[in-house]
Amino acid sequence: MAKMGSAMNASTPWFRVDHDGQTLRLTAGGPWTVYHAVSVDAGLRAIVPNKAAVAEIDASQIEALDTTGAWLLLRTRAHLKDAGLKIARFEYPESYRPLVGIIESEHLVAPAEVVTHVSLGTFLERLGRSSHAVLILGVGILGYLGRITIEWFKTIYAPQRHFRFTATAHQIEQVGINALPIVGLLMFLVGIVLAYQGADQLSRYGLDILTVNALGIGVLRELGVLITAIIIAGRSGSAFTAEIGTMKVNEEIDAMQTMGLNIDDVLILPRVTGLVIALPFLTFFANIMALIGGAMMCYFQLGITVPAFIRQLHEAVNVNTFLVGMIKAPVFAYVIGMVGCYEGLNVERNAASVGKLTTRAVVESVFLVIVLDAGFSVMFSILGF
Repeated sequence: MAKMGSAMNASTPWFRVDHDGQTLRLTAGGPWTVYHAVSVDAGLRAIVPNKAAVAEIDASQIEALDTTGAWLLLRTRAHLKDAGLKIARFEYPESYRPLVGIIESEHLVAPAEVVTHVSLGTFLERLGRSSHAVLILGVGILGYLGRITIEWFKTIYAPQRHFRFTATAHQIEQVGINALPIVGLLMFLVGIVLAYQGADQLSRYGLDILTVNALGIGVLRELGVLITAIIIAGRSGSAFTAEIGTMKVNEEIDAMQTMGLNIDDVLILPRVTGLVIALPFLTFFANIMALIGGAMMCYFQLGITVPAFIRQLHEAVNVNTFLVGMIKAPVFAYVIGMVGCYEGLNVERNAASVGKLTTRAVVESVFLVIVLDAGFSVMFSILGF
């Protein structure tokens, strides 16, 4: 017979273990709460079944039971069952049956130890699962792209029925006008960095003036639209996912569908359209700010005056250089808006899912923007732009 605690002291939990032939009988009483769990935890872990084949747990004398105490009882039952004993009896006060039932249904018994074996098979399994998940995600995004494209054509065909001017104007303000300060500041600093690094290398060969060429071509063709798109993906794309995801958690989207509203017309198209309209203007503004920053650095670092900078820039770039960057902007905007809204609609009904899919939307948007930029670079190179 093993005994823990005192049955006469009502302020502490106790349990007693008796062996009767092949039967192990556990009797428990007192307050089994979080405040007293430590006093019985070690004793419960040390229970040895010996040669017993059947176990009986009598916790009917327990005076107070909370989540921790109920978990200790369930863990002990699981421990005896794992030791090969048949649980013939498991009693506790009827008033605590809902609590024990909830904990049991939520699988809050002792967690199983997971042993990870590093092997070729495990690696291939993980690789296969990841590849399958990426494939499913790609198919989902592609399907949603087709859906939004069809809805956009419907809007063009019947704008009086589908186009929402007020919502679109609001999105243009949110993703475009309100983003001007951060985009302008960052691109101004990027222009300074590019000019400084270019001057540092080219001045060694006496080619200081070519810093303007490198700055103009690099900003107008690639960096201006690419960095702006990445900023907008982190700023506006994530906002789309968080806003729509929160509406889904709060069941606002379900209510709108119950009212007969088209979610694509009300929520998706205004955001995507506003972003497609705003990003080219943001790109143009970003290009100007980067060139201003580069011109300042060239003036102070190399002594190139503003008129000389403008003259050299005019010789280095042409209309095609400017158009290459501007053509990319609406495509990047469409992808960023579409991915942000797609992930927002996939949010589950919990707060953790909102954060997870918001992060995933930014990662996917940046990845797709860079892939598209690489594709545009190859295409324009083949076409001779």
